[in-house]
Amino acid sequence: MADVIKEIITPTRLEYTMYAGTAQKRFLRGLQSGRILAQRCPQCSKVYIPPRGSCPTCAVATREEVQVADAGTVTTFCIVDLPFYGQAVEIPYVCASILLDGADIPFFALIQEVPAVDVRMGMRVRAVWEEADKRQPNFTAIKYFKPTGEPDAAYETYKDHL
Repeated sequence: MADVIKEIITPTRLEYTMYAGTAQKRFLRGLQSGRILAQRCPQCSKVYIPPRGSCPTCAVATREEVQVADAGTVTTFCIVDLPFYGQAVEIPYVCASILLDGADIPFFALIQEVPAVDVRMGMRVRAVWEEADKRQPNFTAIKYFKPTGEPDAAYETYKDHL
């Protein structure tokens, strides 16, 4: 009787093709034109970014488009200090959840132009956009966020968005 193979270890790769819906298309085209577009829920009034076309809390369609600021407050963050395959940014660097002014959901982005150890909750940051003629309708339209130099936001203004 032949030996039964019970397990193998092999690398696996999955490729996905995702199609943007109506709300996402407007959001991505907005990024290409230098605007950050969100949608407001008609029931709870929360402003969602990126918009998905419906409110995940109320389960209703969101059709009201809202432009939010390209500046906001760091709510939480992570300092990446481990090298990895395919790394495009010099370590250490910071990824942060940023509550954009006018939004109710934090937006995840890279923080640059500040030492990683100086990033903190409450820090005010602003988007650094790709040059207008080089922008594509995707998240690379915003290169990263950098400190504005404004005083830190009070904890009370973002504590419900952690």
